[in-house]
Amino acid sequence: MAQQDEHGRAADHVVLSIAERIRTGVLPDGQPLPPERDLMEEYGISRTVVREAVRTLSSRGLIEALPRHRPVVRKPGFDAAIDAVGSIVSHLLLEPGGVKNLFDTRIMVEAGLARQAAQQATKDDIAALKSALDANAAAIPDSEEFYRTDNAFHGVLYQIPQNPVLPAIHRAYTTWLAPQWSQMPRLPERNQMNYDAHKAIFDAILMRDPDAAEASLRDHLTKAWAQVRATFGDV
Repeated sequence: MAQQDEHGRAADHVVLSIAERIRTGVLPDGQPLPPERDLMEEYGISRTVVREAVRTLSSRGLIEALPRHRPVVRKPGFDAAIDAVGSIVSHLLLEPGGVKNLFDTRIMVEAGLARQAAQQATKDDIAALKSALDANAAAIPDSEEFYRTDNAFHGVLYQIPQNPVLPAIHRAYTTWLAPQWSQMPRLPERNQMNYDAHKAIFDAILMRDPDAAEASLRDHLTKAWAQVRATFGDV
């Protein structure tokens, strides 16, 4: 136990040191970490301690550790912060009601985004939303492409406020809910129904009607949840 505690303290020291080098730019975004042997010599530590420190840095989103490759520095940002809690969220989603709880937060977030878009979207925002909607319409016969363009349409709503936190949240929702969504039956008639819901949201935003935009968004995602529940039951 004493040796384990000693390893932990040594790894913590390495983590703090490397994290500071990343923060100050000494280790820039995209640069590989020094080789294990170099870190062992620099800090006077064992290979076990180096690997423990690398695991911690990876869990904090400060590096990307790929099999058979040297870990690469990731610039700290909202994507990295959300990735760092991804494994915890994935575990929580296995709890009873976990998926529904996450989906309920998505409804709350997107309802607000739809309302804000109706009030504040620029011409460029409307054009981006229309482009995403057109791509979604063209994909109705192709369920895999429809799934991708469905996510892209919703993604535009997260981009409109120009808040860097929001696209990261959208990517997190897409990633965390993918295990359920990817197993949903792929039916052109269901695609058509979801496209019609997207068009209703777009039309309300285009008409600058925040109440209708929020109501359409809530109706769409409530029905989407009903589709999930019909497939998986209570999750």
